[in-house]
Amino acid sequence: MREVPEGRHRRIESGGLVHPALFYGDDAAYVAGTVPFLREGIAAGSPVMMAAPPSRLDLVRDGLGPDAADVVFHDMTVAGRNPGRIIAGVLRAFADEHADHDEVRIIGEPIWAGRGQDEYAAAAQHEALINVALADRPVAVLCPYDTGALDPTWIADAARTHPVVIENGTTSTSEHYADPAELAHWFSGPLGEPVELGETLVFDAPTGPRVVRTAVAEHAVRAGLDQARAGDLALAAYEVAVNTVLHTGRPGLLALWTRERSAAVVCEIQDSGWIADPLVGRHGCGPADGRGYGLHLAHQLCDLVQVHSDPDLGTTVRMTVDLPR
Repeated sequence: MREVPEGRHRRIESGGLVHPALFYGDDAAYVAGTVPFLREGIAAGSPVMMAAPPSRLDLVRDGLGPDAADVVFHDMTVAGRNPGRIIAGVLRAFADEHADHDEVRIIGEPIWAGRGQDEYAAAAQHEALINVALADRPVAVLCPYDTGALDPTWIADAARTHPVVIENGTTSTSEHYADPAELAHWFSGPLGEPVELGETLVFDAPTGPRVVRTAVAEHAVRAGLDQARAGDLALAAYEVAVNTVLHTGRPGLLALWTRERSAAVVCEIQDSGWIADPLVGRHGCGPADGRGYGLHLAHQLCDLVQVHSDPDLGTTVRMTVDLPR
């Protein structure tokens, strides 16, 4: 069993970020912990945003009344379907849009009952990496956790990914807060072996990425994806395969399977490279930015992207697209 990183990292010092976890047990506690946080921001003239599941958004809208008009709302089940999109597409996008303000307030709830275990690991990794990605920003990100519905180990993990915990109206420093990059790496894997393995393919330069794209598209269509979503997965796999060819100079391994238990098509690429930056793919970037764009694009195209990279074992990128239900 791998040892969980815990309690060895110094607290976040000055730099702007405030990142508390809000532990709540019922709707009343949720409203009591979130609505004043937003109202204080509105009263101060700060930009305010909330990204959470629809039922939580409805509670807060009702609690705010007319003040809800001053809040930007996002459905986290859409914006955060793939947790790897949240930092660049939701949090930093809002912070960058309002960079001229002294404070930005955000409620982000990326972890809710119903998340699968693979999704949870990616979401917990995201929570840890907020402490890196926004460390120098004047941003307050409040993250609610439902103590009555979530697995107790998920609640314990929240104390590791958040420097501060709020519960029953009391704010305290988390004694379990751990080094964000180390913890994010721990959450990332190693990835478990697939139960349903379909086909594998060894690829190399110069034609390998094109072969990968074709193989993924054909498998995805056979599995039941429409042409558009099959094309998305194929393009994501192509970009990751290009990274393998360019940055390792050695062959890569493609694996494809259809996951019956959660109705999804999965594509995985393994290579001998190592990704040192834990935020690669989570930065906001475009094609002209070069390094990191391939993984960024994969995060935009897929419903879940899991990356585990180790200097001794190499890198595995697992990309998932949901089948229509």
